[in-house]
Amino acid sequence: MPKYKRKKSKNKIDNLSQTILNILRKDHSQAFNYKQIAAKLQLDDASSRNQIIKKLKNLHGKGSIQEVDRGKYILTPSQNYYTGKVDIAGRGQGYIIVEDLEDDIYVSSKNLNKALNGDIVEVYVFKRKKGGKTEGEVTKIIERKRTEFVGTIDVQENFAFVDVTDYKMYTDIFVPKNKINGAKSGEKVLVEMLEWPEKEDSPIGKVIKVLGMPGEHNTEIHSILAQYGLPYDFPQEVEVYANKIDTSIKESEIKKRRDMRETLTFTIDPKDAKDFDDALSFKKLENGNYEIGIHIADVSHYVTPGNELDDEAYERATSVYLVDRVVPMLPEILSNNACSLRPNEEKYTFSAVFEMNQKAEVIKQWFGKTVTLSDARFAYEEAQHVIENSDDETHKIPSDISITDEEYVVKPEIAEAILEMDRLAKKLRAKRMRAGAISFDKVEVKFILDEHKNPEGVYFKESKDANKMIEEFMLLANRSVAEFIGKQNPKKTFVYRVHDEPDDEKIAALENIIKRFGYKLNTKDRHTTATSMNKLLKDVQGKKEQNLIDTIAIRSMSKAMYTTKNIGHYGLAFDYYTHFTSPIRRYPDVMVHRLLQHYLENGKSANEEEFEEKCSHSSDMEGLATNAERDSIKYMQVKYMQDHQDEEFVGVISGVTEWGIYIEIISNKCEGMVRLQDLNDDHYEFDKDEYAVIGKRTNNVYRLGDEVNVKVKNADLVKKHLDFTMLGHK
Repeated sequence: MPKYKRKKSKNKIDNLSQTILNILRKDHSQAFNYKQIAAKLQLDDASSRNQIIKKLKNLHGKGSIQEVDRGKYILTPSQNYYTGKVDIAGRGQGYIIVEDLEDDIYVSSKNLNKALNGDIVEVYVFKRKKGGKTEGEVTKIIERKRTEFVGTIDVQENFAFVDVTDYKMYTDIFVPKNKINGAKSGEKVLVEMLEWPEKEDSPIGKVIKVLGMPGEHNTEIHSILAQYGLPYDFPQEVEVYANKIDTSIKESEIKKRRDMRETLTFTIDPKDAKDFDDALSFKKLENGNYEIGIHIADVSHYVTPGNELDDEAYERATSVYLVDRVVPMLPEILSNNACSLRPNEEKYTFSAVFEMNQKAEVIKQWFGKTVTLSDARFAYEEAQHVIENSDDETHKIPSDISITDEEYVVKPEIAEAILEMDRLAKKLRAKRMRAGAISFDKVEVKFILDEHKNPEGVYFKESKDANKMIEEFMLLANRSVAEFIGKQNPKKTFVYRVHDEPDDEKIAALENIIKRFGYKLNTKDRHTTATSMNKLLKDVQGKKEQNLIDTIAIRSMSKAMYTTKNIGHYGLAFDYYTHFTSPIRRYPDVMVHRLLQHYLENGKSANEEEFEEKCSHSSDMEGLATNAERDSIKYMQVKYMQDHQDEEFVGVISGVTEWGIYIEIISNKCEGMVRLQDLNDDHYEFDKDEYAVIGKRTNNVYRLGDEVNVKVKNADLVKKHLDFTMLGHK
């Protein structure tokens, strides 16, 4: 730590009023006397102390400060203090987002006072200049969002610096020699920030994990997880605890449950799925109706409040689906074994059972714990094959039909169940659409990986009838459980999945973009907005601009989240909605199972504050997992394009900025950028209103949505960034 010599002064201290106010403002809950202020300013001569005493009296006389004890002063309480969240905008400056304020508070780099992105801080707002933006200064860091960062280490003889990967981190981290933990220069590391001394430019930290050399596959995947504070293995004590769990099916437990082992039951999942957390059952009733069961793995039977598994599952809150691996919420003994509804195995389940008529109307419903036995396991492709090969008139399928690529014969009763449920699902979906639900069937990019996890090819996953059938019955279970609890009187604390109406500004921005392609929205009311949004999403299918418009349309929507305060789900057009169907991979579903069982047993309303906090944590962790998943796709896209550097591609301009043109390749959905400085046929200027860049001399225009030819110029695995060379319009 640097040592400072005490200053001796007989001269007038400049700007003393403001300096004193700043000291009192930075710790406005503590009272200071003249000696403490002099010490803060490192002044110890009589002249300086007298100036401080005089100025304190002067400020007290003006009412700027209050004397709370003899000779001890605090800042006069002000309405100008707020608590908010830091959002670093770049170049070390940022904004503080305060919940009840309309405008964010701008904070310059010198007034951030060591606050980092995501921190919860106290901010003092200066008097607003007429017509100017609200500006302030961070006076206290209440809570650090994170203290662990991923970066590349530069090792010197007696110390090291870590250059953090996250562009919102505006400082490097100083690491003393004894805290380098064996890291070598140029390696990626996880560093923990220990302290940030007041007079130091950089925080002091220690290396807690060496991740490996940049660009190596495992280094980059582990870096993505570490950057978001997500684990990639379980602590040993959790694995030991999980492996000791008795997962056998007991007769004594079966007696407490509804026995549905004799009812025809099957699972339909992706081809490569390892855990099957939901199954469907089907029975024809004598009155001509159907009994449809949605059976969910009873995770809460094994993961009980407060045990080691529960603590770990809560911290993780969700499984993370990266391109090359799944980081599960629960250890394998549960996720792939005890709680996986594998065929011909008895399992404990939590079920929603519905009696439905031919019109797909629910006549009766039942919720509770069950024991089930799955008769068959289908991949979506197999179920789709059944649907596509049925007789259109009789809705029957020949009993000897075999599934493509498999020596497998579908039993007639299962084929019939799939076809009847598909018919009911289509009615449920049509009803939902009429109510104003929005149909986001965005194309998903999937990679074909070799044994070393290198991408060999790209394919697009689309949602077909079989996927939609499963989706509709899962939605029915989720909605019905939420409605069952939500309509109880007196009101019960519950976990809802809510989705607010879209922001008007975002919808206006979407309208502005789509009109360039000849589309429009009718935003007269909620229903017309939803109807015209669905028409838009249908109209763009198969067009070059589909992925661009799908993406922008999704971004124009509010974010779905977990909360105890129900406001309904706009996108699904449900007044009540929750997550009940995936407790293996989502902690909120575990909470929902526990609360539902508690209320089925006539339990009192749970503590709302406690569950709201858990909801908030679950929403936050879901956001981090989504970011990690997105980063892993971006990484794999860059890796894939490294092997295609000599090829020409056709792309669509997906974004235009003052520094470059973003282009998405049509054939594989990889996005990269052409920097304006690399367009050497002219000097191009950005036109914000036209979503375009225009050549000054030639008037050549590159506009949002244009088709262009590009080549890969540079594929940077570490930054997960693609640079393209522009070859011109298609």
